[in-house]
Formats: sequence, structure tokens, C-alpha cells
Amino acid sequence: MEDVKRWRRDLHQIPELGLKEYQTAEYLRHELEQMGYHWESIIETGTLVYIDYGCQSTLAFRSDIDGLPIHEKNQVDYVSKHPGCMHACGHDGHMSALLGFAKRLKEIKEPLNYNILLLFQPAEESPGAARLVVESGVLEKYHVKAIFGMHLMPMIEEGKIACKSGPLMAMCGEMDVTIHGQGAHAGLPQEGIDSIMIANHAYMQYQTMISRHISPFSPVIFNIGEIHGGTARNSVATQTCMHGTLRCYDESLFHKMTQEIQAIHDGLMKSYNCQIEWSCPPMYPPVMNHQSLYQQLKACVDPSTYIELDEPLMLAEDFAFYQKAIPGVFFFVGTKCQEYQSGLHTETFDFHEEVLETAVDLYEKLARNIKGV
Repeated sequence: MEDVKRWRRDLHQIPELGLKEYQTAEYLRHELEQMGYHWESIIETGTLVYIDYGCQSTLAFRSDIDGLPIHEKNQVDYVSKHPGCMHACGHDGHMSALLGFAKRLKEIKEPLNYNILLLFQPAEESPGAARLVVESGVLEKYHVKAIFGMHLMPMIEEGKIACKSGPLMAMCGEMDVTIHGQGAHAGLPQEGIDSIMIANHAYMQYQTMISRHISPFSPVIFNIGEIHGGTARNSVATQTCMHGTLRCYDESLFHKMTQEIQAIHDGLMKSYNCQIEWSCPPMYPPVMNHQSLYQQLKACVDPSTYIELDEPLMLAEDFAFYQKAIPGVFFFVGTKCQEYQSGLHTETFDFHEEVLETAVDLYEKLARNIKGV
């Protein structure tokens, strides 16, 4: 645990944004070399370690490595040294747990059922570099048959493992809409096309789309978080922009929603003689835990420390790209305690490093006990 704590606090001080994790990669590679490992670079700042136990197939264990553009407000001696950047999502802990697992593997003398691939992946937050890892062909190169990953979670009791079979996290897309009207003086509204009024109609129809066109048994979140329109109080707004997010657990439902949005926009353009430009490309697929692997993972956890989730979360995670290529399971390690109350992506997020040993232990049990994929 002393090494895990040191790694976590060192890494916490050097957060870097996605695909720019050069100092982080240098640190990880140095520590892996100190353990006697040979590493391989992937997507420049990513790092792989392949451990050959003479088996035909391989299990992969993944950690994300990027930070977030958040200014840290924690008053600790390991505070971020990179102003405006912070490990506010626990990736410093994820890396430290995987380093701990790497060190633990050095102590295992008996043969395992699978070779092991340790994957330190860049750019989980954006642009979702798991897709690039899959496209690189590394899973085929090392005959990877299954993959495991974890995330620290401040809404789950400290030290608990939480997971479920099937959908765990949502598919997501970011929507941008620009409504082009026609400007006019407020005293002569008949000469303009009011983009704010059209945006209001669009917003209300988006909500009706969910309540009347989508089954209530198909969870969907469609949130508009920003609206900007107009330039003066006494003018008809020429242009209004809206920005939001669309999330669900079903890829076909996601595409149905985007078709419905297009139909709404077509109707508004015809009714008000305006132009609407918009996009909502899918970012990450849904995280779907493989049933058989999930049952094997569950069997590796002490029932007293395990929580089987009743519902998935509407958060998103690029680990889903791996699960589209091979079977995989993503699980949560709880950090909720009296001392640390901040949520993910907040400027005061922190946790006790002792919870990371829970992840290291589970990684080792999975490496020893997974039998079939």
C-alpha cells in the first residue's frame, strides 16, 4: 500500500489532458521499468505491458490516465502542480491500482490460465481513445479474449465493489443546434423570424418526443443545458443556439431519437421559414457487462463487500468500445466516506488510497480464477 499511495499522490500532482499525457506516460513507464517490465507505446501516450504465461489467450486490465480541465481547490500537500488541470475523476487512483496489480503479478509464481495485458489508456474523457486502441489491432495481436476495468465512485460506500450484468452505463451524444431566423426591430416583429420563439417550440417538442414517442420502459435522458440567443432586448433574435446531451442504453433507440429530432426540425423549418443546423453524433456506446464474466467477477468478491446494482447509471465511459470488440466487465470501487463528500468532476474530489487495495485484490483474483470466456 505504501507504493500505491506514493504512486497515487505523485500522479495526482501531474494531471494532463487527453492525448497530452507525456509526463504521466514517462512516470508510468519508469515505474514499470523499475519492476522489471518491458513496455510498449500505443497512441503515443498510452502504455502496454504484455506478460506471457505461455497461454493461448490473454486477459486485459485497463486504466485511463488523463485528467480534466478543472482548477483544484483541495488543500493537500499533493495538490495538482498543473494550474487548471486536475485528476478530478479518480484516474490517478485507477493508474495506481493497475501499477499495484503489476507489482502483485511479480509475486505470483504458479501458472495462470491466461496471459495478462496491462493497458494504460490515454484520453478517456475526450475524445474516447479506447476506440483508437481497438482500431490499432492490439487486442488481436495479443489474443485478448476479455477485458476488465474499474472506476472509483463517490456515491458508493468506501471499499465496496459495485457492479451489475448487462447495461451499466449509457450511450451518449452531444447535441448542438443553431436556429437561423431573421432579425428585425421589436416594434416590427412581422418583418423578422424570431429564432428564440422557434427554439422554445423545439425545446417543448423535444420533451414531448420522450413522453409520447418513446416507451416508458426505455430509459432516455435528453437534456438541454445551454441556450444562447439574441443580441438586444428590443430586437427580434436572428440566431439562437442550444447545446445538450442525449443518453440511453440502446444504440437503436439513440438513432431513433436522432431521427425524431430531425423530424421536429423539418416541421419547424417548414412552419416558420427558418433554417436549423444541428448535430448529435454518438460519442460512446453503452457499457454492457458480459453476463458470464460478470458472474465470475461476482464470485471473486466477498459478499459482505459487494453491491449488486439495481439500475444502470446515465454516466458514460469509453470502456464501452472494448466491449463492442470483446467480452468485458466494468465495475465500481466505492470511495464514499465522512471525510470526502465531493462528486466526480468537482474541484475538491479526493479519496482514501486504501480503497485502491480493494481493486488490486480483485484484479489478482480475476487473473487467478477466470476460467472461460
